[in-house]
Amino acid sequence: MTPQEIFRLINENPAFYLATADGDQPRVRGMLLYRADENGFIFHTASTKDVYTQIMKNPKAEMCFSCKGVQIRVTGVLDQVHDEKLKAEIFAHPSRKFLQAWAENGITDLLQIFVMKNCTAVTWTMETNFAPKESVKLC
Repeated sequence: MTPQEIFRLINENPAFYLATADGDQPRVRGMLLYRADENGFIFHTASTKDVYTQIMKNPKAEMCFSCKGVQIRVTGVLDQVHDEKLKAEIFAHPSRKFLQAWAENGITDLLQIFVMKNCTAVTWTMETNFAPKESVKLC
């Protein structure tokens, strides 16, 4: 798959599982991607969540997307984003109505944004189950 095909599939299927480390214990949870393109994979969480603490201690992570029969694993390092314009865009986005209570109550500082750059992807399908894995450089 090309990077463009991967970005399209992921943006059409933004739910993913994020794997982080909690000491020597792996942790996986469902997340919602904001967007993915050649500039990176952007998502957000709250500063009060365990995942935030785990990322801050060890920013290496892997995302796993299930996209219409194609599994896409994206590996890289997460960077925290401090961009008030992007934060306002996220709060205003129609897909983020669940964040409106934070904005209305003036607690927007809870929202923490992360981007994964310099990442690679590996795809999997039933047809390629036993084929050697091929990494695709994404961003």
